[in-house]
Amino acid sequence: MLDTGKPEWLKIRPPTTEKFGAIKGRIAALGLHTVCQEAHCPNMSECWSGGTATFMVMGDTCTRGCRFCAVAKAREGKPLDADEPAKLAEAVREFGLDYVVITSVDRDELPDQGAGHFAKCVAEIKRAVPGVLVEVLIPDFRGSEECIKTVVEAGPDVVAHNIETTREMQKFVRDRRAGYEQSLEVLRIVKNMNPKIYTKSSIILGMGETEEDVLVAMNDLRGAGCDILTMGQYLRPGEVQLKVEEFVRPEKFARLREAGERKGFLYVAAGPFVRTSYRAGELFIKALKERESVRATREAVANG
Repeated sequence: MLDTGKPEWLKIRPPTTEKFGAIKGRIAALGLHTVCQEAHCPNMSECWSGGTATFMVMGDTCTRGCRFCAVAKAREGKPLDADEPAKLAEAVREFGLDYVVITSVDRDELPDQGAGHFAKCVAEIKRAVPGVLVEVLIPDFRGSEECIKTVVEAGPDVVAHNIETTREMQKFVRDRRAGYEQSLEVLRIVKNMNPKIYTKSSIILGMGETEEDVLVAMNDLRGAGCDILTMGQYLRPGEVQLKVEEFVRPEKFARLREAGERKGFLYVAAGPFVRTSYRAGELFIKALKERESVRATREAVANG
């Protein structure tokens, strides 16, 4: 991270177990990618030491040019690896994961923008590891209902799509092909297609947004049926990315979290190192799924 003059609460934890090195080596051996590495996530050591990773499919090169992101960019990505779904399932089984997060780069140049490959990854993991919970963090697919439907019908338990920032900051932060309303519509489409799927989004703070605009964004997300919200600190990954405009204090994160809870989100995770796939969200989804299972069992017994 390049930002200097960081406050004391922005300290990244070093790896704490041998799992960190083991997972890193195995992911490399399988030819897989993780957003943890490609996006320079500050939680990588914590999550990998705990045996969790967020996999990034369809290569490591994105066709979008968002100004906050460290992932490599080009007009076209590499050819899709037809074996990637099987490799991904092998890694999930080998690591003993019961909650998996799959994200991807944008692949605008592909006929279906990669939706079919995404769906194959979900289906293969579900087939190979019965009972595993799968969360997908999807691109906007340029708002295509057909592409979104392809992923939804693969059966993920959670569908996440990030608005990233407030309406006012979109044009300064995100690629011109993305859009605030388009991202809200993606979440709305998912919820309309399958109300039982939990939907999730994220806002990155510290890029110049106002607190009032963040509260408006929360209202917009709730209006789109978004269930879960994460908010974290923007940390500049390189010289070419946007500068940090504010190091958000912990008490502000706490205030925004409480505001989100009052607005009706099922769960809000907020803090300097919180990201979309932050582990607190995973644990909450597990609890919700378990609650659903218990309720379904009780209803079945009651109905004879």
